[in-house]
Amino acid sequence: MLITNATLVTWEKPNRVLPGWGLFIENGKITDLGPDSELRTRHPHASLLDARGQLVIPGNLCAHTHYYGAFSRGMAIPGAAPAQFSEILEKLWWPLDKSLTEADIRYSALLCLVDAIRHGTTSLFDHHASPNAIVGSLDIIAEAVEQAGVRSALCYEVTDRDGPERMKAGIRENVRFIERLQHEEHPLLAATFGLHASLTLSDPTLDLCREAAPAGTGFHIHLSESRDDGHAVQKMAGMRPAAWLDKHGLLGPNSIAAHCVHLDEAEQEILRNTATWVTHQPRSNMNNAVGVAPVEKYLEMGIPVCLGNDGFSNAMWEEWKTAYLLHKSHHGDPRRMGGYTVVEMAIYNNAAQASHFFGTPIGKIAIGQVADLIFVDYNPPTPMTEGNLPWHILFGFRDSMVTTTIVNGQVLMKDRELQTLDEKEITAKSRELAAQTWRRYQDKF
Repeated sequence: MLITNATLVTWEKPNRVLPGWGLFIENGKITDLGPDSELRTRHPHASLLDARGQLVIPGNLCAHTHYYGAFSRGMAIPGAAPAQFSEILEKLWWPLDKSLTEADIRYSALLCLVDAIRHGTTSLFDHHASPNAIVGSLDIIAEAVEQAGVRSALCYEVTDRDGPERMKAGIRENVRFIERLQHEEHPLLAATFGLHASLTLSDPTLDLCREAAPAGTGFHIHLSESRDDGHAVQKMAGMRPAAWLDKHGLLGPNSIAAHCVHLDEAEQEILRNTATWVTHQPRSNMNNAVGVAPVEKYLEMGIPVCLGNDGFSNAMWEEWKTAYLLHKSHHGDPRRMGGYTVVEMAIYNNAAQASHFFGTPIGKIAIGQVADLIFVDYNPPTPMTEGNLPWHILFGFRDSMVTTTIVNGQVLMKDRELQTLDEKEITAKSRELAAQTWRRYQDKF
């Protein structure tokens, strides 16, 4: 396929903005790019996709999300509103995840994948929980991912909060799925070993997870999202959460620590020294009122901080904008969290994380990169250059401007029409299933 009549945004270092260029896709990868006239000469028999002058950009990336939370939209929480994070877990998320059936898992994932395609998010790292439907749950999500055509790294959340049998079932589900991907070719899928958070895990459970994990496996865990992690681990093990995880050998370049809002300096050094990936979810942190992660400091230290959404919409430019504004407001300093810093997280670090876990080059328009691309119908009202592009995105881009989404060379949405998923069927079935899920949720109170 030859994409023509485009303005390419390459997101190389340094970035390039190339009007009147195009690119050639073969076997899911970009194999040629250049000015339109040259490409048409070199590939006279290629099928053409006219970008009609739109921006063609590498797809957005999400470093941490939760497909299973899709049915929470509009769901009423019984009684008084939760006053702190632990109550949010106990009154919303834990009863909800216990209410999920296999059908709920499938359609929750499909809803999020529709949202991702519509908003130009082409790779996502999911963290799943369904205590009453553990066995095979990752296969259900994987089927939805491959049906949609989006790229996704999956794991199951191991926790002690639902008893030893479910804890062990969660371990088995992670191991089974990781080993499945080791023996089968699934270019859109990757796997990590999921852990909930320090406040719901124990020393014996971490030992079991480390021993069960196939060689080279990394762990995906919520770390110090709130102060509850620190209190729980200090009481149980007499140390801080990051030190505790490091003691168990669970941190490193194949592991992901989500949030990291409340880490002391020694813990920050541990993350740097282990090269553990950190993900920042500003919309979620604001919603849960857990604090603001000092991610600018982490970046200065050399900690690879990425940008996720924690189950909020897959409109990742909204996450960009929240990060950009939150840190300024929190510190009372308009110099904080500049546009280039947002780009470092959302573009370069997210691309590095995705490339690492999927084992293929992701996140640039360059020869050899996977063809994960979006078309953006943005007509800049002022000059747009490589230097000021971050601020055009922050102040001018809207997620509704995404018109076409391509992953691995497959067109998933063309001119805002989904090609791989039936959105009307998915939303209709989801409304039916969500009503049943909500009833099961209410029955738990």
